[in-house]
Amino acid sequence: MQSQTGPPADAVAEQSTTDEDAAAPLPDVLESAQSKLVYLYLRVAAEADVHELSRALGLTRLSLFPVLETLTSRDLVERRGETYALVN
Repeated sequence: MQSQTGPPADAVAEQSTTDEDAAAPLPDVLESAQSKLVYLYLRVAAEADVHELSRALGLTRLSLFPVLETLTSRDLVERRGETYALVN
């Protein structure tokens, strides 16, 4: 049995990233590996809820909430109801 790596197939199909976006540098205020991972995932997926982030990134939901709070407080991510997305 092969193990699946990366985001789920449906998330890959919905990616809205261009090559230029993917190569853009990360904001300097991102310090932790988890914040960088969440930021990059949202850059590719456009938006995601906590359950999707947890599943795709292998992080617990409990560990995601402080990361998302920090990203939101730094105006890098915004909450849209139940989902999170990068601030444009």
